[in-house]
Amino acid sequence: MIHIRFIAADQSVQDIQGKPGQSIMEAAVAANVSGIAADCGGTLTCATCHVIVDAPWADRLPEPGNDEQGMLEFTASPRAPGSRLSCQIVLTPELDGIELRLPASQY
Repeated sequence: MIHIRFIAADQSVQDIQGKPGQSIMEAAVAANVSGIAADCGGTLTCATCHVIVDAPWADRLPEPGNDEQGMLEFTASPRAPGSRLSCQIVLTPELDGIELRLPASQY
């Protein structure tokens, strides 16, 4: 299992686990992470699974594709350096321990 830490805007922390090959959004929804709405279920059409990935974790991820870049323009909270859609981040063993900041709102 891969450990994932979510840090909410109020600095509260929620630690969960996900499986290799699962998206971070899927793991978050399965664990009822508050702050991940995932309205579209991971089809890259809503931007309600917005997370902020800081260094050094951001450096371990592939660059966001054009579709993800486009959807990031529609996030409810301002886009930040490291903004990503968690439905587009697939868990790998290299991401064990990843920390993600949650925006103040997904709507």
